[in-house]
Amino acid sequence: MEKEIKKEIIYKGKILTLTKEEVECENGIHAYREVVYHHGGVCVLAMKNDEILLVKQFRYPNRVETLEIPAGKLEWNEDPQECAFRELEEETNYRAHEMKFIMKVLPSPGYTSEWLHLYEAIDFHEVNDALVGDEDEFIDVIHMNIHEAYQKVLDGTIVDAKTVIAIMYAYSHQKRLSQ
Repeated sequence: MEKEIKKEIIYKGKILTLTKEEVECENGIHAYREVVYHHGGVCVLAMKNDEILLVKQFRYPNRVETLEIPAGKLEWNEDPQECAFRELEEETNYRAHEMKFIMKVLPSPGYTSEWLHLYEAIDFHEVNDALVGDEDEFIDVIHMNIHEAYQKVLDGTIVDAKTVIAIMYAYSHQKRLSQ
């Protein structure tokens, strides 16, 4: 294990803190780590009748439009399951009766502390009184057949890691999830 020797905060923002840290490695060598500390997030697999619910949105850091499952950031000390209900509704105008935990993953453990919590939306339906989404998010909701989504993963059209995981999971559990 590496031992923290010194930590310098480079930037502290609304959703992340960036640090430069000196560590002592197992062999006694000192090295530096740049770390992004993040509260984590949730993502929601919503699938019904062999269709997966996706959102299309522009992602500024890579300057591309992506197809993703609904997802969002956890607020400080927010319960991940409650966040999953909120994000599904804000991004898609769909409300779930239940959220079933599937797994949590480290999206990029080499430089960030972020954990993503993947949930499955159970018994979801469109509503007219959905929670309002973020004013700076412009999202198109897409219903896509799971076989088409799977092919888009394989051909490199769908590249978002959490969505790739969710589609591979859904594709392998298709019969149970499509009900």
